[in-house]
Amino acid sequence: MKQSELQAVKQRFGIIGNSEALNRAIDVAVQVAPTDLSVLITGESGVGKENFPQIIHTNSYRKHGTYIAVNCGAIPEGTIDSELFGHEKGSFTGATADRKGYFEVADGGTVFLDEVAELPLATQVRLLRVLETGEFIKVGSSKTQKTDVRVVAATNMDVPRAIREGRFREDLYYRLNSVPIFIPPLRERKEDIPLLFRKFAADFADKYKMPPIRLTEDAKQVLVNYYWNGNVRQLKNVTEQISVIEQEREISASILRSYLPDEDMEKLPAVFSADKSGRKIFNSEREILYQVLFDMKKDMMELKKVVNELMADQTMHINETSIKPAIIHHPIESVPTTPTVHTADLISHDITHKLDDVDDVELIQDVEDYDEEEEVMSLADMEKKMIIRALEKHRGRRKPAAEELQISERTLYRKIKEYEIDV
Repeated sequence: MKQSELQAVKQRFGIIGNSEALNRAIDVAVQVAPTDLSVLITGESGVGKENFPQIIHTNSYRKHGTYIAVNCGAIPEGTIDSELFGHEKGSFTGATADRKGYFEVADGGTVFLDEVAELPLATQVRLLRVLETGEFIKVGSSKTQKTDVRVVAATNMDVPRAIREGRFREDLYYRLNSVPIFIPPLRERKEDIPLLFRKFAADFADKYKMPPIRLTEDAKQVLVNYYWNGNVRQLKNVTEQISVIEQEREISASILRSYLPDEDMEKLPAVFSADKSGRKIFNSEREILYQVLFDMKKDMMELKKVVNELMADQTMHINETSIKPAIIHHPIESVPTTPTVHTADLISHDITHKLDDVDDVELIQDVEDYDEEEEVMSLADMEKKMIIRALEKHRGRRKPAAEELQISERTLYRKIKEYEIDV
């Protein structure tokens, strides 16, 4: 898609941002629009998934047809079938007249099923039939009806996990997921955060008839580095609160922090939380990397201690068996750090045997160079190393490796491709 066309789509649907992942999602939505393929939009709550079904509908031949957005999570389980497929008079208590469902009303148009993973299993079966044959049956009726509807679905749920837990049908997932579109979270679009803040500040200044708020340089750093668990929706709410409450129009870092819940989620440095069992809960991939750094440093300290003890033991043994035995009064710190070749061989052999049971044997190679490596190795290098170690531990199986790293399989797959890791 040309840049001018991309900007036109953003302007029409109020999408702000220039990140590559966001642009890719918009481009896929426009490209798939002229077809009748089902689309599944995934992403965290608050990222703006609701804009993309409208992009698809507006750029399709169905644009003059009916567009209906349905929040599947907001409709009670007992009435969801009636809402989607309609019902006959007298089919249940309160059904005083025939009622058309959304799939009948939107015939020739588009139905957007938001939070589709919240649908009951029985309703999922009905939906699968509509997708495969274009047929449905009203509640309380035995007559099959036809409909010509384009279905676009969205969810913030980990659908593969829901499938494993028996909460979502696998066949429905593959039918909906003909074309997947992933909307990245705000923390992965850091370059877009200041743009969104300025836009929201200007909008609220116009709405409430007041000068727009602006951030100091240190406040901008806080804004960009905050985790934004609620994504764009949370950023908008925070901007509105500050615009209305604060008298001063220049917002400092301390003022901004007072409006950020769980401000420890700003990742400088990483902060870890834990559940009741004491198990760490990682809020981002960056947190995992920090934890790996801390664990590796601890391991290396322990390994250095073992090496020093072994060197001291070997030196004492050699001195005790020499021609002129002598009692060694020197502390461990005074033991020569450059033993003879014979002594070094003995130490190396002893170390190898004593460390056979250590899980991370490869760390031994880093004993001498670790301090220097820790300073020069980039965060990306550490991330790559951590992923490789997890994959090696689980013999290339991505699912258990992702679970150990506390990230999704999608994220692990993306990182494998990004770092060109040979699984």
